[in-house]
Amino acid sequence: MEEQVQPSNARRRKRKKPKKKRAFKIILGIILVLILGVAGYAYSIWHSVEKTFTQTHEPLKRDVSEKRSSKVSLENGDPISILLLGVDQRAGDRGRSDSTILMTVNPKTQSMKMVSIPRDTRTEIVGKGTQDKINHAYAFGGVDMAVNTVEKFLDVPVDYYVQVNMESFKDIVDAVGGVTVNNNLAFNYEGYSFQKGPLKLDGKEALAFTRMRKQDPRGDFGRQQRQRQVIEGVIDEGASVQSLTNYGTILDAIGQNVKTNLTFDDMKKIQSNYKDARNNSEQLQIDGKGEKINGIYYYAVSDDTRNQLSTELKESLNLK
Repeated sequence: MEEQVQPSNARRRKRKKPKKKRAFKIILGIILVLILGVAGYAYSIWHSVEKTFTQTHEPLKRDVSEKRSSKVSLENGDPISILLLGVDQRAGDRGRSDSTILMTVNPKTQSMKMVSIPRDTRTEIVGKGTQDKINHAYAFGGVDMAVNTVEKFLDVPVDYYVQVNMESFKDIVDAVGGVTVNNNLAFNYEGYSFQKGPLKLDGKEALAFTRMRKQDPRGDFGRQQRQRQVIEGVIDEGASVQSLTNYGTILDAIGQNVKTNLTFDDMKKIQSNYKDARNNSEQLQIDGKGEKINGIYYYAVSDDTRNQLSTELKESLNLK
């Protein structure tokens, strides 16, 4: 496996311009803009939306994280964290988490922070008692083990999760009529040729576009960037007025490919009380180095880097 090109600082951060609202679109967009945004334009589909999210609702085995003294209140605008899991799930196989992103949202300071955790990051798999790649947590114990492992790695609570089936994500892309991305690396993958510049992708093409890693000198970081482009493209297309005529297909695709412990009522409260946090979003990137243990490649993150990142995330969540 090719080693990744690492960022020069302990955490590479990019201050996003308010007009782009990119991080907000990446995580909450699938839930809040694509669906609730459409519902805002057409109240007649409200009950269809509610039915869809009854289908997507899948609670964790716990009610409250062990790292919190009590459950957060969305109505009161408590700062929250949301874990996005892009899962490479196929027929007869639970799969692994292909993309792991934690976001904190603080409506009082109107700010958000987002950190992408490389899939090869070596850490303790909570409940398994072993050190392994962080994306194996989902393969071993599903979303509960993945949530517990991320909590242990970053030492912060995970309040909510959103799991997206990347294999069937192509259905969502097709439901919105395809997506447009701006590709900065020419490559061939899975029989498709992706040239530099603007590209219009259908579902199968978008899936291949987000999967390639070995040809990218940035490794996982490059693939994560392409994944964010596709998800943002879905939001841009899905939130358009033209998509209202196709809302049934969009809702079907969401219902079949998304799982979350957020209830429909939770989503409405987030839409109402947290949306202004998108005006001040920041992406954090974990620094580390590639290493091989017993012939297996891992991404090693130092304790100092993890502690620095944990402190920043805790401040965002108003935790000491």
